[in-house]
Amino acid sequence: MKTVIVIGFMLVGAVSASAQCAMCKATLENNISNGHIGIAAGINFGILYLFVAPYLFISILAYFWYRTSKKNAEKSIDSNWAG
Repeated sequence: MKTVIVIGFMLVGAVSASAQCAMCKATLENNISNGHIGIAAGINFGILYLFVAPYLFISILAYFWYRTSKKNAEKSIDSNWAG
């Protein structure tokens, strides 16, 4: 349960983060100085998407693993009571 809470706080904190690599930052500063703000927002959204996607995928896999292991445990308990 603690892991879920920690991951939740990490995801909430990631929404407000806008860290970028040096090349991206230089491109964005150049575009912002020329008045093209939309490109900066798009790149920041892309960075956040790339950050969240692996955690979401791992979370989904963990959920299915947990659900399957719980069903298998219930089956083994039921078979022990029957025999």
